[in-house]
Amino acid sequence: MAKIAERPIASGEGWSIADVVCSLGPNDRPFEERHDHVSIAIVTDGSFQYRGSGAGSGRELMTPGSLLLGSPGQFFECGHEHAHGDRCLAFRYSPPYFSSITDGVARRYGDRFESLRLPPMRELSSVVARACAARDTSAPGAVMVWEELAVRLAAQAVRADCRRTPSRSAISPAALARVTGAVRFIEQNADEALRLSTLAKAAGLSPFHFLRTFEDLTGTSPHQYVMRMRLRRAASRLLAEPAKILDIVLDSGFGDLSNFNRAFRTEFGTSPRAYRRETRSFKRPDRRGVAIEGD
Repeated sequence: MAKIAERPIASGEGWSIADVVCSLGPNDRPFEERHDHVSIAIVTDGSFQYRGSGAGSGRELMTPGSLLLGSPGQFFECGHEHAHGDRCLAFRYSPPYFSSITDGVARRYGDRFESLRLPPMRELSSVVARACAARDTSAPGAVMVWEELAVRLAAQAVRADCRRTPSRSAISPAALARVTGAVRFIEQNADEALRLSTLAKAAGLSPFHFLRTFEDLTGTSPHQYVMRMRLRRAASRLLAEPAKILDIVLDSGFGDLSNFNRAFRTEFGTSPRAYRRETRSFKRPDRRGVAIEGD
């Protein structure tokens, strides 16, 4: 069985999207690859280490909700030194198409990114949640839905990359192993009551050192990381399922509806009910695969 399986989802002139599932683990040596296009991959499950050449070179820890950025001609490696497998939504653009949809979005240098990774960020939460929901619910041939997502993702990634200063600090193998373990634990228990002291103890660090190390490697605090994971999952369910909002709230680890509503509005700029209504087209393509508005 192939250890990297790629399922094409949609494509058009100058762009394509694929669902990529990797089952590599610590016993598999990373191998050098090359980005042939402008690449933006949404990590949806699992974690891995990403090394890249050129601008923004270094090593980054990729976690759910983060974006892998790749420039044309850039060499890279993906490793799974401390855990098995990951899943990504890979958006690929030809340089001319990418330039045409991001021209004027922000000041940058051609079709190249300054960073290797964008961490889970508030301005990316909505497009990430929508992409995950579309992967699980859109009918084959729903090209318009996916092209809209590809354009939105490219614009937001460029804006965020231009504002972000790439990390140049070295990542020690010990720190990488500890934070990878914490990220996997959070992914499996995001709907449970998690405490900083519990995560720090599991990682074998004091709360202070765990907090600093986690922020260095993931680009966000443990609290923000857990909250964004819960909110992304809830947002995806709002689009993909007819379940009651209260049931989604309770299943997502929020014990109080009012707190969830406040956090959701802060993250996505609208209420859960309005978000579901406004984005219903992502789950209701017509028989021809063309997105239509909800009732």
